[in-house]
Amino acid sequence: MNERLLQYIWQFQYFNRTELSTTDGEPLLIISPGNINRNQGPDFLDGKIKLANTTWAGSIELHILSSDWNNHKHSLDKNYGNVILHVVWQDDIHLNLPFPVFELRTLVSKILLARFDELMNAKSFIACEKLIGKTAPIIWIAWKERLLVERMQKKTAIILEYLTKNNNHWEETFWWLIARNFGITVNSDAFEKMACSLPLAVLAKHKNQLHQAEALLFGQAGLLENDFLEDYPQMLQREYRFYRKKYQLQPIQIPLHFLRMRPSNFPTVRLSQLAMLIHNSIHLFSIVKETIYLKDVKKRLNVTANDYWSYHYTFDEATAFKEKNLGTQMINSIMINTVIPVLFAYGHHNGENAYKEKALSWLEQIVEEKNSITKGFDLLGVENKNAFDSQSLIQLKNEYCNKKRCLECAVGNKILKPQVTQTS
Repeated sequence: MNERLLQYIWQFQYFNRTELSTTDGEPLLIISPGNINRNQGPDFLDGKIKLANTTWAGSIELHILSSDWNNHKHSLDKNYGNVILHVVWQDDIHLNLPFPVFELRTLVSKILLARFDELMNAKSFIACEKLIGKTAPIIWIAWKERLLVERMQKKTAIILEYLTKNNNHWEETFWWLIARNFGITVNSDAFEKMACSLPLAVLAKHKNQLHQAEALLFGQAGLLENDFLEDYPQMLQREYRFYRKKYQLQPIQIPLHFLRMRPSNFPTVRLSQLAMLIHNSIHLFSIVKETIYLKDVKKRLNVTANDYWSYHYTFDEATAFKEKNLGTQMINSIMINTVIPVLFAYGHHNGENAYKEKALSWLEQIVEEKNSITKGFDLLGVENKNAFDSQSLIQLKNEYCNKKRCLECAVGNKILKPQVTQTS
C-alpha cells in the first residue's frame, strides 16, 4: 500500500461501504469523500460524514498508519485544524485525537490490490497490456481527447518560452521552430541555432534571390568554409562572405551530422528546402493563421530544392538526377510538430478558441504516425487512425505508462475499478 493508492481508493470509494464504523465502533456514514487537495494541508477538502445522528463537514486526512499523524506533526499545523476524519490503512496506535479514525484494510477488494501490484511490477511495453483490450471505445474517445489537449498544452508552454525570448514576435518564433523541425532530431539544435542567428528582417531582404537566401543559411550553418570545386558553392561562398560582413554575422559553432541518416535527410538538402520555403513565403505563420483548409497549408510546405540539388546531396559530389522535394512524410511531421502546436499556442495565448479548434481539426485530417510507440499500441489493438490518435498515444505512453501513473489514467481506472465492492 502507498499513499497515492490509498487516496485513489478513498476518492472513488472503492471499498465495502456496508455498515461502516470508526475504530471506536461508532456508526459512520460517508456522505461525501471530499475533493482531493493538491496544495498544502489535508488530503481531501469539503468532505461530509455522519456520526450517529450528527453530520460533520470539513477536511479528511489519509495515512497508511495512524501513527503517521504524529510522525508528520500535523497537530502543530493549523492547516489541519478542520479535520473531521482520519482515514488510515492500518490503525497501529490509538492517538486520542479529537476526531474519529476509520480503518480501510479489511474493506478493500483483494482483487483490486493484486491488480494494482501487477500493474506496478509489469515489465512489458505498458503495464496493462494484458487487460487493455477490454477497454470500451467510449472510454478511449474522451481519454484520447484529454491526452491530446495535455500534450498541446505542454508544447504551448515551450512555445511561449520561445515567444518571450524574441519579444512576443510570433513570426520569429515560428521561424525558429520550423527551422528546428527541418533539422530533424539529429540536427534540430543546430538548425534552431542557425535560425536564431538569422532574423527574419534580414531574410526578408533577400527572399526574392534564392541563392542569397541559401548563402545565408548555409553560411550561418558553417557549411561554406571549404575550398570548393564547383561554381555554385563558390558563388554561395562569395555571397555569404559579403553579407556576413554587411550584417556582422557569426556562423554557429554546432557541427552538423551526416552519418547514419538517409541522404534525403542530409542537412544540406534540408537547408536548401528551407531556403526555398523562405523564397516562397517569408511571413508563413500569418498565412497559416488565415488558411482554412489543411491541404492549402500542405501545398505551401511542398517545396523542392533548386536544380543544383537535383544532382547533389552534398557540395562538389554529383549524383544521379533526383528532385529533392520535401515529401509527404516530412510535410506531415512539420504540420504535427510545428505548424499545429504553434497555431494552438497562438489561440491559447490570445484567448481565441477558433485557432485551437482548427489545430485539433487538422490533426484529425493527417494520417497516423508510425513509430515504436504507435506500433506498440497497434499490436495491442488500440485504434490509431490519424495524427490526433497518434499524438494522444505518445502522450499516454510517455507521461502515464512509462511513469506508472495508472491511477490517473482513464484506462487504468477502468481496469482497477472493482466490479463489486468485495473483500476477497
